[in-house]
Amino acid sequence: MENYRLNSLTLALSKSFPTEAYTHVSTIVAGTPAYLDPEYYTTNRLTEKSDVYSFGVVILELITCKPAIATVNVHEKIHVRQWVSSLIANGDIKSIVDPRLQGDFDSNSVWKAVEVAMACLSATGNQRPTMSQVVTELNECLATEMARAKSANGFDSKDSVDHYMMSMNLGTELSPRAR
Repeated sequence: MENYRLNSLTLALSKSFPTEAYTHVSTIVAGTPAYLDPEYYTTNRLTEKSDVYSFGVVILELITCKPAIATVNVHEKIHVRQWVSSLIANGDIKSIVDPRLQGDFDSNSVWKAVEVAMACLSATGNQRPTMSQVVTELNECLATEMARAKSANGFDSKDSVDHYMMSMNLGTELSPRAR
């Protein structure tokens, strides 16, 4: 009986934790709809690019200070991706950014961050960037913004940004660390 329990546990764990040979996990559709990869609905397969899609939604939420799905009126809701797309079409970056910033940002770094987020939200996974690429692009946006902020305050922007970046330790290593 004890051997049967151990084999059942081993079988359950092997199904819960796929090996490197597998590129996805098959499940039933579950999760918060606003963050789910559209391909997941049709294939029931989660991939690394599914996480990239979800992260793209989070990036837009941070930039806009809007929820993933906002209520337009009593009968209509809109996804933040659709809302941002309509403003991008008009070239209106200032209306995309959280109004509490009151225009205190570098337009180029915001455009780049929005472009990164929208790339993450591509309809198909093979068109999305990798998470490493996303982190690299966002680090560049942060460096640009920090340089702007530091120079506006009269600091040597290059030294300040380098110091800030090192203190934040924003590398592209994506694996979790032991606590």
